[in-house]
Amino acid sequence: MIAYLQGNIILRKEKFVVLESQGVGYRVFLSQKTLKKISGQEKFLKLFCFLYVRENILNLYGFLTWGEREVFEMLIGISGVGPKAALEISGLGPLEDLKKSIKDGQEKIFEGISGIGRKRAAKILLELSGKIKNNESLKPKERISEVVAGINNSAFDALVNMGFLKQEAKETLSKLPIEMDAENKIKEALKMLGK
Repeated sequence: MIAYLQGNIILRKEKFVVLESQGVGYRVFLSQKTLKKISGQEKFLKLFCFLYVRENILNLYGFLTWGEREVFEMLIGISGVGPKAALEISGLGPLEDLKKSIKDGQEKIFEGISGIGRKRAAKILLELSGKIKNNESLKPKERISEVVAGINNSAFDALVNMGFLKQEAKETLSKLPIEMDAENKIKEALKMLGK
C-alpha cells in the first residue's frame, strides 16, 4: 500500500495533481482546501496517501497531515460516504477543530460539500462522534469492549459516552430485548443507529 509520497508536481488539475516520485507519475486526488493551500507553493510536495481499491477503481488520495488521512479512513468506513465526500470532509480544517465540531454535533460544517445533505450529515456526525471520542486508533469492536468494561456494563451509559444523544440511545435500547446482555445491546444498538 502507498502511504506516503514526495516529489515534484508535474501537472495540476481541478481535483488532482500528478506527482513525480522516482520517475513514476502518480495521480493523487486532493481536497479543494489542500489544492488551494498548495497553489502558490513550489513544485515539490510531500503527501500522506490512501490507496482506495474497489472492483474497477484504483485511486490514490493525498493529505498534508496524517490526521487528515485518519479522518478520511474513518469516513469511508461509514455506509453511504464515498471517497470524494470523505476527502472534502477530511480537508475541512485543522483536525482538532473538525473533532470539536463533530463532538458538538455541528452539521453545518458539511455545508457546501456535494452529496452531503442534512440527513447524511447527521448520520456522519453520529457515527464519527463515537469513533473519535477517546482513541481514534481503536477498531469499533475493541471500542465497544472498552466502553462496556469501563462503565459498569450499562448499555445506555456506553452509548451516551460514545457520543450518542441520551434520547436517541434510550429509544434505540427500548426496542431491544430486556434479557440481552449489555455488550450485545450495544452492538445491536450501533447497527440500528448506523442505518
